Amino acid sequence: MTDRTAADGTRAAQATIEQVAARAGVSRSTVSRVLGGGSRVSPAALDAVHEAIEELSYVPNRAARSLATKQTHAIALVVPEDTTRFFGDPFFAAIVSGINARLSTTDHVLNLFIASDDVGDKTTRYLRAGNVDGAIVVSHHTSDSYIDRIAEAVPLVFGGRPVVSRSDDYYIDVDNVAGGRGATTHLISRGARRIAMIAGPRDMPAGIDRLEGFRSAIAAAGLEPGPVVEGDFTLAGGGDAARRLLALGEDFDALFVASDLMARGTIGVFREAGLRVPDDLKLIGFDDSPMATSATPHLTTVRQPSHLQGVTMTDVLLARLRGEDPPRVTTLPTELVVRDST
Repeated sequence: MTDRTAADGTRAAQATIEQVAARAGVSRSTVSRVLGGGSRVSPAALDAVHEAIEELSYVPNRAARSLATKQTHAIALVVPEDTTRFFGDPFFAAIVSGINARLSTTDHVLNLFIASDDVGDKTTRYLRAGNVDGAIVVSHHTSDSYIDRIAEAVPLVFGGRPVVSRSDDYYIDVDNVAGGRGATTHLISRGARRIAMIAGPRDMPAGIDRLEGFRSAIAAAGLEPGPVVEGDFTLAGGGDAARRLLALGEDFDALFVASDLMARGTIGVFREAGLRVPDDLKLIGFDDSPMATSATPHLTTVRQPSHLQGVTMTDVLLARLRGEDPPRVTTLPTELVVRDST
């Protein structure tokens, strides 16, 4: 049995759950419910148990609790991307920061799985084997079919609308359609009349929705849409998309880019082509990541609350693990941030 230090400096045996129950004047099962976060405990009993825990300096045996409740106190974050994309995109850092901020107040730990595909079903087998209590999935694509097999085994919460949304899915999304519409409307308000777009991947809901917002703003203004090319949400992908856009030979006086990383990647390409931002070409990104303010000029962008999204995803998953029924769909608002590029 683990010892603890008494007030006189001697070693004393650690208090047991039975001693906590006796001190609080409740049953052992009531103490267990309090420790497990159960809600079927009266306020008086809850206060008595907490007072007894404090007085006895009781430390729960987490290993025993895990065996009894079949909980691992581990949460998986599954990111279906390669490591270059994960470590190169500030979006993921903000998401992890939000998740970790919420988990820091609980007994749960975070396990990270970066898997652009699941060769040999390694990630799937591990998560289906009872090694985690639940999972959060961020940045998923149409081809990520292994996520369905994970969802069969553990409670799942998606960051962003699932590619194929089902009635029993839980997800926390950003209003990408409104964000894309707001970005395009801002360019129109700056006098742009021929607006091009570098869209996100067509196999990701965020890419699809931001393009939809762009098109709806163009249609509402009665303008002819400029050329649209697809990017991959990376810095290098933005540069490549800019070269393809220029190779089309079509005129445009403004550009909406579906991520700050891609937007920053375009600037050098346009400079080499003799186009100055914003004098010759107004440019707007999406995310309001650190890339927006490290670019020259600083990027006008659409802020998405990535840290809050991480916090909210974690709250929903923890609520599911407690047996509660949180909202299945939560949509967070975006915000236009105007800087020098428009």
